Amino acid sequence: MEFALSTHLFVNERLSPHILDHILTAGFRTVELFAARQHFDYHDPHHVADIGQWFRDHELSLHSLHAPLYSDADWGRSGGLELSVASLERRHRIDSMEEIKRAIAVAEKFPFRYLILHMGLPGEEFEVEKFDAAFTSLEHLNIFAKDLGVTILLENIPSGLTAPDRLLQFIRYTRMDLGICFDTGHAQMTGGVHAAFEVLKDHIASTHVHDNRGEKDDHLVPFEGTIDWSATVRDFRSAGNRFPILFELRSYEPPMTILSRLGQVRERLEAIQ
Repeated sequence: MEFALSTHLFVNERLSPHILDHILTAGFRTVELFAARQHFDYHDPHHVADIGQWFRDHELSLHSLHAPLYSDADWGRSGGLELSVASLERRHRIDSMEEIKRAIAVAEKFPFRYLILHMGLPGEEFEVEKFDAAFTSLEHLNIFAKDLGVTILLENIPSGLTAPDRLLQFIRYTRMDLGICFDTGHAQMTGGVHAAFEVLKDHIASTHVHDNRGEKDDHLVPFEGTIDWSATVRDFRSAGNRFPILFELRSYEPPMTILSRLGQVRERLEAIQ
């Protein structure tokens, strides 16, 4: 099994070579960068250059970049735009696309394989018009990403627009070269991990692996919530090791403490038959 880590664990800190050194020392060779500007400021050419140099100097693969959720550097608290490629407001949609393109453009400096994208906002209801708006946005973003060698993966988030069956419908309808980032915690909140995996499994190219108790998006370390990890690992293995088990965790305690525990978590997951 291949294990990977999202820098979401350190999202409240500015991403630095020091943090990446610790991730490498913890045994991870594959990483996803979380493009929140307070953490990884893709607007700052000096920050991009520093992080790019670190990847060129080390044997660590940049698997993916998580698209930004807000345009500012403090999760929208300073008036930044909450980004949505499915917005019915044309100006909102265009501004969201331009911000996401800024993040994708990092691939000009150092390559990554996938962009992980939320299609719409958490909790919103399904509307056909939002599907059409997202289609228009993603046609544009997909061309931009492909020119830089990046494939867009849509993530299942807790909303009517991105429920597993809706995502499958969208991919089949649009016939764009899109994949799925399968989020275990989000699936647990919206009908169960196994049911969601069965719907999406043929299109999964990456994962976000974390736990919860079925009610809130807690981003807990596996085995700290109610997900059946034995069943989930068996599902993942049935896909033939097509994608990594990529931890996307929240720091309820010092991030380094959580990082140090992940070795034991990996052993428990690998021991599942």
